[in-house]
Amino acid sequence: MTQIAVHLVVNDPATAADWYAEVLGAQEVSRVPLPDGRPLTVELRVGDTVLAVAGEWPDRGLRTPAALGGSPAAFHLPVSDVDAAYDRAIAAGATAFEPPHDAFWGDRTAQFLDPSGHRWAVNRHLRDVPADEMAEHVAAMFA
Repeated sequence: MTQIAVHLVVNDPATAADWYAEVLGAQEVSRVPLPDGRPLTVELRVGDTVLAVAGEWPDRGLRTPAALGGSPAAFHLPVSDVDAAYDRAIAAGATAFEPPHDAFWGDRTAQFLDPSGHRWAVNRHLRDVPADEMAEHVAAMFA
């Protein structure tokens, strides 16, 4: 396990686990079942990161970003082919947030919202950008 494990509130843990496996290549590690057989949580592994998913429980303050109107955070995942990862996510029901492009900081990147509203950025490093070039881009953005 990495220093920080991620626990996401999703619409349906079983469906989300399948979605993350299809789109992000997640591997299921374990499930904690409810008495009726539905999963309370599903633990996944994406690379070296633990990603646990659990359903909404509004009485305990557990809501999806979609239910709350958005998320202030984005998860970044390195991938070998940003365009293919983005296309796979969109085809599987993700909402486009930012199409694939070469970013000024040296990465090819794209962002999408998963079906529960979590924002994901997929990235591939293209080149190291010198600090002065980075500063020029930032200055131009905020001019």
